[in-house]
Amino acid sequence: MSDYISAELRGRIRQQARNRCGYCLSLQQYVWGTLEIEHIIPKAAGGSSAEENLWMACRPCNSHKADRTHGVDPVTGKTVALFHPRQQRWFEHFDWSADGTHVVGRSPCGRATVEVLQFNNPFAVEVRRSWVSVGWHPPKTD
Repeated sequence: MSDYISAELRGRIRQQARNRCGYCLSLQQYVWGTLEIEHIIPKAAGGSSAEENLWMACRPCNSHKADRTHGVDPVTGKTVALFHPRQQRWFEHFDWSADGTHVVGRSPCGRATVEVLQFNNPFAVEVRRSWVSVGWHPPKTD
């Protein structure tokens, strides 16, 4: 398959992802830039532009993930695969802190993904704090 991603395919992926980042769950309406089509298995690692390898990601998540497919679980020290938004359920690997501002990894995969994608960087936490204050966050469903 070529690297071209048609408008039809982009629209289908956006709909499948429910118009939110597959990693941090930020909704399009709350982020300042257009959600990007992300290669779950990066092209640099042999991933294709086939539909089953594409998902939506916000710019920060996509940038931090870059060409990575694995990360280190900070609890076990083992290298594990990062979260796969098409094959895994978010709430099986992550949860929200009691105040809704931090993503908490629940599994080795979740903890490694939190670290690699820098989910809890100070800027993201402050933005989520604002979203929580107006009732936009955290998302309740998977």
